[in-house]
Amino acid sequence: MTTTGKVWFVGAGPGAADLLTLRAARVIGAADVVIWAASLVHVDVLAHARADAEIVDSSQLPIEGVLPLYRRAAAEGLTVARIHSGDPALWGAVQEQLDLCRALDLAVEIVPGVSSFTAVAAIVGRELTIPEVAQSVILTRLEGGKTPMPPGERVRDFARHGTTMALFLSAARSGQAQAELLAGGYPPDTPVVVAYQATWPDELVVRCALADLEATVKEHRLWKHTLFLVGPALAATGTRSHLYHPGHFHTFRRAEPAARAELRRARAAGSGDGPR
Repeated sequence: MTTTGKVWFVGAGPGAADLLTLRAARVIGAADVVIWAASLVHVDVLAHARADAEIVDSSQLPIEGVLPLYRRAAAEGLTVARIHSGDPALWGAVQEQLDLCRALDLAVEIVPGVSSFTAVAAIVGRELTIPEVAQSVILTRLEGGKTPMPPGERVRDFARHGTTMALFLSAARSGQAQAELLAGGYPPDTPVVVAYQATWPDELVVRCALADLEATVKEHRLWKHTLFLVGPALAATGTRSHLYHPGHFHTFRRAEPAARAELRRARAAGSGDGPR
């Protein structure tokens, strides 16, 4: 009778091994087989693996090279930890592997990880959703690369929203990225954070204006493992969240009457509506 194993798809975070979640470290430590890509995942994460675990570097393997490991896991009842950089939900090529594992009757489970865009925001000490400035974050990549973009997902179209954008996998075409962001309506002085290998030992994080994005990327000779954060929230000051305003109330806290009245007046003056 066929024995069924399990494959865990583990988000390793942006690089630093101590940014693994407790669950990720536990799963890696319990696995019979640990599959990781040396080109994307820092070697320090392997410190969590068992001494007798089989360690496989998938950086030079297509999915067909990993498939025999999944088949063996199904036949022998093995537990596999498939480590992905960042969070597996974003550009992780996970869905096709989930489909293959399920076809082999393997149990599957995903462990989320810290994404590089949140790691970079932490490095530069910025909130990406600033009241009255930006309340949305767009995660995307530049069109024209190896993977075609669906219709309607051009960078310039997203840029028209003027909110915070995290632009992945685009450093090799920084000139095109800059042109598309400007064409979409971001002003030339829009702040940009350029982050290479965030949280790795050779991390490089620099700030520039959008008008200088291409020159900055080329100056530092960046073309891979680089993320751009773009938008006015990266420099905004002077705004205040209603969450901690004394006039705001919720299940655990009552509003101060005078502050509540002030907040109501401010909302009505700003939007024509009362408090929400």
